[in-house]
Amino acid sequence: MKAPELLAPAGNLEKLKTAVHYGADAVYLGGKRYSLRAHAGNFTDDQLREAVTYAHTHGVKVYVTVNIFAHGRDLEGLEEYLLFLRHCNADGLIVSDPGILATARKVVPELAIHLSTQANVTNPASARFWEAQGVSRLNLAREMSLAEIRAIRQAVAAEIELFVHGALCISYSGRCLLSLYLTGRNANQGDCAHPCRYSYAVVEEKRPGQYFPVEEDEHGTYIFNAKDLCLLNRLPDLIAAGADSFKIEGRMKSVYYVGAVVRLYRAALDHLADHGGKGPLPQEFAAELEKIGSRGQTENFLDGTPEQSEMLYQGANVRQEFAPVAIVREAGETPLVEARNPIRPGDAIEYLDHGLVDRPCHIVALHDQEGVELAQANPNQLVRLTTDSTGFVFAENSLFRKRMT
Repeated sequence: MKAPELLAPAGNLEKLKTAVHYGADAVYLGGKRYSLRAHAGNFTDDQLREAVTYAHTHGVKVYVTVNIFAHGRDLEGLEEYLLFLRHCNADGLIVSDPGILATARKVVPELAIHLSTQANVTNPASARFWEAQGVSRLNLAREMSLAEIRAIRQAVAAEIELFVHGALCISYSGRCLLSLYLTGRNANQGDCAHPCRYSYAVVEEKRPGQYFPVEEDEHGTYIFNAKDLCLLNRLPDLIAAGADSFKIEGRMKSVYYVGAVVRLYRAALDHLADHGGKGPLPQEFAAELEKIGSRGQTENFLDGTPEQSEMLYQGANVRQEFAPVAIVREAGETPLVEARNPIRPGDAIEYLDHGLVDRPCHIVALHDQEGVELAQANPNQLVRLTTDSTGFVFAENSLFRKRMT
C-alpha cells in the first residue's frame, strides 16, 4: 500500500518535539500572524527557524499556516513574511484566501501550496479549479462522504489531505461568525472563543433575568456542541480511497493529547502497512483511544449526514480517565522530567513507548536538581525520577501518565 503521511499539530515547540518523537511525518504550525489559531502559542520568527531546523534534522516536514481570511489591512507585510518562510526552508504553506494564494504564487513560487479545509472543497469541479491555481494539496472539507472523497481523488492529480481526528466546528468548514457576534473575537481571523461549547438559554425581552432552557429533547442545552471526529477505524477505507495525508486537529490541545494521538495513529498506520492496508484494527487500539479522552467520537459525514446522536448535549467536556504526569526532558534510566500533575513516590504510572507499548511502573523516589529527595513533585517542577523499571532508558520528549482516581 502507499503509506499516507501522518500530519500532526504543533501549537508550540514542545508539542512539535513530542509529535516528532511519537512518529509524525509532518507537522503544521503557525507564526504570530496569518494563522487561524491565534491563541495556540504559535511561533516567533526565531522559534519558527528553530522548529524547521529541528523537524528537518529528524526527517519531518513543516507546513506553515497562512490561512486567515484576509482583509485589506492584513496584506501589509505579507510578501515579507512569505519570503521569510522561504528563507526558513518551510516545506509548504497552508492557505485558504485566494488573495494570499495569488501573492504566494508570485512571491515564493517554489513553496508548495496546501489548500486549507476552510476553502471547503466539496466537489471535483472545485478541486480542479484550485489545482489549476497552483495548489499541490487539497485538504477537503470535513463535510465529505467517502464516495465524494473517491470522486475527487479520481478528478485531480493534486494530493488529498483529510482530517481524521479532533474537534469539529458547528459551522460549515469552520467558517463561523458566532464568536465574533458574541465576544468580538473573529474566528476567521484566528481568534475563535469556541462559543459552540457554551450552554444556551432563551430570555424573553419582557422578562429580563428569567432564563428558559433550550432543549431539543431531554439531553440538555449544548445545542452546538459536536462530538470529536475520530476516523481511526476508517483508515483502511480512506487509504483505499487514495488519501495522501491524514491530519490531526489540535494546535490548542495539550502536549499529552498531541503525543498520545500521534502515537495511536502512527501505530495504526504501521499496523495497516504490515497488513496491506486491510483492517480491522486490533482491540488494543480502541482501548488506547479511551485512555486519551475526548468529547465523544463521531465519523461525521463519512457515511452520510450526521444524526442527532453525533452531538454532545450533556456538556462541553468528557471525563478523562488518564492524565499526563510528566514529560521526559533528559533521557536515562533515572530521567529528568517536568511534572504536569502532582506525583509522589509510590504512584503507579505508565510510560508511553512507541507502538502502543505502555510500560507500567511505580515511582520509587523523586529528587530535585540538587539531589534533595522530595515527597511530591508539582506541575512545572523539574525532578529526577526513579522507578522500578531498572535497566530501561526513558527517551527524551516522551510522556508518562497515570489513572486519575
